[in-house]
Amino acid sequence: MLKIAWASQSRLARLIRRKLPHRARFFSYPTKGLSTKQLLLSSASLLTSFSLLANTELNASFVNPIMPDDYKVTTIASDLKSPWSMVQLPNKTWLITERDGHIVIAKNGQQIRVKLALDGLYVAGQGGLLDVVLAPDYSVSKEVLFTYAQGKLNANRLVIAKARFDGEQFSTPTIIYQVATDKGTPQHYAGRALVLPDNTLLFSSGDGFDYREQAQVKTSQLGKVLRIKLDGSIPEDNPFSQHENNKAHAVYTLGHRNTQGLIYDYDSQQVVSHEHGPAGGDELNYLTAGENYGWPVITYGKDYSQARISPFTKYPGMKLPSVDWTPSIAPSGMAYYGSQHSSFTSLQRHALITTLVDKKLYAVNLANGDFTQTHVFPDITGRLRDVFVTSKGGIAVLADGSDAKLTLITPE
Repeated sequence: MLKIAWASQSRLARLIRRKLPHRARFFSYPTKGLSTKQLLLSSASLLTSFSLLANTELNASFVNPIMPDDYKVTTIASDLKSPWSMVQLPNKTWLITERDGHIVIAKNGQQIRVKLALDGLYVAGQGGLLDVVLAPDYSVSKEVLFTYAQGKLNANRLVIAKARFDGEQFSTPTIIYQVATDKGTPQHYAGRALVLPDNTLLFSSGDGFDYREQAQVKTSQLGKVLRIKLDGSIPEDNPFSQHENNKAHAVYTLGHRNTQGLIYDYDSQQVVSHEHGPAGGDELNYLTAGENYGWPVITYGKDYSQARISPFTKYPGMKLPSVDWTPSIAPSGMAYYGSQHSSFTSLQRHALITTLVDKKLYAVNLANGDFTQTHVFPDITGRLRDVFVTSKGGIAVLADGSDAKLTLITPE
């Protein structure tokens, strides 16, 4: 994800003139289980905020810091090799995915690395083992769900698998669903998973980078958010479950590029996503079943060559994002800090977002209608891959790279 310099004055003026309700544009300037990924949390010590006010006039404003109580940062695991996601078990054990197919099991300052027997794991480009979430009945079933890339260069896809965990080892994972559209690139798998309150599973499938037009094709499963039951079958109330082509049956929303954030805002009972744009045009969206989110027909981003992707920033029948980040911040993980968490009350009803380009942890206010953005915990820096909130209200942040670590932020 390329980071572009300042938006031009004419560009900025055009953005202000677009009086789009409930929409915010943020500009980056140089200077998951019993407590699964639907109930996630964070904390605050904030810097610059950019918000779209009720009159839709763009303002860049400084917000006085809302300091949390004293907090401490503890290292949970270190020497991680290209980690992608993590989840905490009810007994406080952490499971951390590494893209080469390993799971790091961390507890009480100890960690071990075990290899999952993933059928056809494809590790190349952005592919490999990706997300991990707990089955909603984990305390009984001990089942853990994974997303990963499967296949080879000329034919690969995202798949969903599940395995039982006995506290030390995993059973051989069983594939419960595979994206029905193959691609010939090792990019844009998306791969984020979210267990919904009705015990169905949402997961994101990227556009494959070279297949962007398929994001608009209902019978392609690229560039979509898909919804399945935990046994891999299709819910009857999916928006296109009666389509004549069964590839459309799992489609929940379409018109996405590379969605890597999915949360359930239980306070408003809405699903929120974020996705990577190209050079600019990263987005935060509220997802509604059956809706089209526009990629690549509408976007504020440009191609990496700086060529224009589309002449449209809005189009009939396509949803506008609630937040657009231009230049790109490269959002990666996302967690919801809801009203049920009180360790850091200043962040209640915020989405926490890790970033790869901006190398910061952001909080976006989902309650105020302005989507005010703040930079929280400025001492947590570097390429940040994922964020998770524990049942106790701790905020776990996973770094990216070949020698990464998982840290936990808790009240002092």
